[in-house]
Amino acid sequence: MSTFSSDRPRSKRPVLIALLLIVIAAMAGGGFLLWPRFESAPPQIAVSPDVDVLGVAPLEIQVTDKGAGLRSVTATLSQGGSAHSLAAEQFAQPASEKKFKVALAKVSGVKEGPAVLRITARDASLWRFFSGNEAVLEKNVTIDITPPTLDLIADDRYVNFGGVGVIVYKASADTVASGVKIGQHFFPGFPGQVKDHPEYFIALFAHPYDVPAEARPTLIVTDKAGNRRELRLAYELKDVRYRKSTLPLSDGFLQNKVAPLLADAAARQGAAKDVFVAVNRALRKENEDRIAAITGKATPSMLWQGAFVQLSNSKVEANFADQRTYTYGGEAIDTAYHLGYDLSVTKHYPVEAANSGKVAFAGDLGIYGGTVIVDHGLGLYTLYGHLSSIDVKEGDSVAKRQALGKTGETGLAAGDHLHYGVYLAGVAVLPVEWWDQKWIDDNITPKLEGRSGQEIAQAQQPAKAKKATAKAAPKASAKKPRQ
Repeated sequence: MSTFSSDRPRSKRPVLIALLLIVIAAMAGGGFLLWPRFESAPPQIAVSPDVDVLGVAPLEIQVTDKGAGLRSVTATLSQGGSAHSLAAEQFAQPASEKKFKVALAKVSGVKEGPAVLRITARDASLWRFFSGNEAVLEKNVTIDITPPTLDLIADDRYVNFGGVGVIVYKASADTVASGVKIGQHFFPGFPGQVKDHPEYFIALFAHPYDVPAEARPTLIVTDKAGNRRELRLAYELKDVRYRKSTLPLSDGFLQNKVAPLLADAAARQGAAKDVFVAVNRALRKENEDRIAAITGKATPSMLWQGAFVQLSNSKVEANFADQRTYTYGGEAIDTAYHLGYDLSVTKHYPVEAANSGKVAFAGDLGIYGGTVIVDHGLGLYTLYGHLSSIDVKEGDSVAKRQALGKTGETGLAAGDHLHYGVYLAGVAVLPVEWWDQKWIDDNITPKLEGRSGQEIAQAQQPAKAKKATAKAAPKASAKKPRQ
């Protein structure tokens, strides 16, 4: 027998240890891979609009899960012992997000009154003994599917193309938003401005110069539940001819007036045509967007009185909504609308506020140079541009004909003048009618006094027409009625 041989059996311990290590490594690897599936964060539920009154307006339910993903979502509306299913979905593959749009008007059996909205979401996590995490949103709501009432008290029979119309209407007490929509523009209504009728609303709206002539606005009232009632407005649109003009650009104007308006020094060194287009398009849009943001805010009360005044001793040199084509070297290089009047006076002439109000902006405004914008309330603003100096600051109250500054040639101005604009709810409108006391007396004053449309129409009839109407009316009989 060899010296090194042994009759004892070999130990199995190293094999067992190796197998155990393999099992532990496998479990550790599997645990590492599976651990994200054991996340414990529940899904997130959001409802829009987040209100306690639901109506016919669509309700959006958004459910998200950033972990294992969504496994199921259900939404019910319980009312009077009955549960109405709004949404129910099981996901074969976990989803990170799911949106549902629910229209209560399409859910049978839903009635007005109290109800309970319940949304349940479960994710695909292996947490909680493989059942996943659950999120529940439950809230008491009131169902209201009846639109608010609407009654048109006074409207306008005629509106200028690019000008303003005025209506008075009455809406039910549950109304939370109302106004006039035409094209992409919305003009809000304001309560509490009509004499002896605090429940009436007044709305100033425009038929903008860039909206088709055949378009007509819609009066819209909406309640807290999102229910809305609409009324199409009818009027005769008076055609206003807007001019088209061609303006040649000189090298001196481009170098001395246009290029300095660019903030980027490198851009100023570009070709003359490119420099002008950069100012006339990009900077003009930036400036007009800022004007729209300022004038799109509405003070809910009237700050002006009577007709607006034209700058004294001034002459209109350029009209509202002129379509200008700019040429350079005989080539048409760009176009733009002129959204106001150019008023010429003597150099550095004192600029007066067209009516009373509050200064909403005072400072430099790109192509408009030194600019003052005055808020007159109910969404109405006036703008004064190209000023050489400014004598007021933002927040100041100003009176009619109070000095705001002096005319100049700042911004994109070829000479000393005032650029005067009128804006309603962020939209440039025809200025001239606001200078007309008769237009104010016919279209605004009687409505603020609470007169109906019929009363206003009768008052505006010519004297002969009034007599004819009176003769045509049946006379009351003096005889006593038979018993």
